[in-house]
Amino acid sequence: MVRSTIIARATDALPLAASVDDEQTENDLQEHKQQSKLIFRRITPNSEPRCSIESGAYTLHYLISENVVYLTIAEKSYPRKLAFSYLDELSKEFAITYGPKVEAARKPYAFVGFDTFMSKTARLYEDTRTATAASESSMDRLNNELQDVTRIMTKNMEELLWRGDSLDKMSHLSTSLRSESEKYRKAARKINIDAMIRQYAPLGGLGLLFIIIIWWKFF
Repeated sequence: MVRSTIIARATDALPLAASVDDEQTENDLQEHKQQSKLIFRRITPNSEPRCSIESGAYTLHYLISENVVYLTIAEKSYPRKLAFSYLDELSKEFAITYGPKVEAARKPYAFVGFDTFMSKTARLYEDTRTATAASESSMDRLNNELQDVTRIMTKNMEELLWRGDSLDKMSHLSTSLRSESEKYRKAARKINIDAMIRQYAPLGGLGLLFIIIIWWKFF
C-alpha cells in the first residue's frame, strides 16, 4: 500500500506539500524519508520523468511533471502501475489547484492544504484489488508510456547512496546514442560521396580530356 507522499519543486528540492502521517508511519519510514530528500537533490533537468527506487522493504516511486516532483513510499509488493496511477492523479489535481503558484513559493510546505486530497486519494489505493477496480477509468486515460511499466527506470537505493549513481543516466545514454547515430549518418554520407567520386571521376577525366583535344584541334 501507499504509505507516505511528498511533493517538491524540481529545480531546488523545496518541499511543497506532504501527507500527514501517524506516529507509527513516521517511525517506520524515517530512513526512507531521508532517502527521499536525497532523491529530490539528485533531480536534474535530464532526470528520468518516472523512476522506481528500491530500498529494503519499500520502493520509492517518483513522477516529475511541470517542474514538480511527486514521490510516494510504498511497500515493495505494491504494484508499480497503481503507484504511478496514484501519482498521476495527484499531479493533475495539484497542477489545477496550485500550478501557477509553484514558482512563487518561498517557504517549505506552502501548499500543506493539499494533504486533504492526498489522504482521500491514498485511501482509494490502500487495497490493491479495490484500487485496481477504482482506478480503471483513470488508468485508461494514461498514455502508453505510463501504462508500460517496463519503460520506467528502476534503481536500487545503494546505487544512489554508495556508488553516486545518477537519476539521469538513462537520459545521458539516450543523448549519447543520438550523438553516435548522427556521427554514423555523417560518416555514411561521406562514404557515399567518396564512392560516387571514385565511380564517376574516370568518366569526368575522360570527358575533360576529350574537350581539351577538341579545343586544341579546332581552336
